[in-house]
Amino acid sequence: MANIKSAIKRVRTNRDQREHNISIKSDMRSQVKRVESLVEGKDTENAKEALQSAIAKIDKAVQKGIIHKNKGNRQKARLTKKVNDLSA
Repeated sequence: MANIKSAIKRVRTNRDQREHNISIKSDMRSQVKRVESLVEGKDTENAKEALQSAIAKIDKAVQKGIIHKNKGNRQKARLTKKVNDLSA
């Protein structure tokens, strides 16, 4: 454990930020899984609505630097393709 006051504060702020990032990432993953489950259930309308909220969560995670830009784009492209294939 750190002994210096600034190091103790740094440990605390790092822990708090990590917990915050984990919650954002978890929420993003939940939205992605929701879209995938709706696609499996062939629920086109709800899948399209869920896709919009999932894209917003992915974009927010990318904006905050929680996931890489390319990973976010890849996830959005794959989800969009699944939803479009469902409606076609």
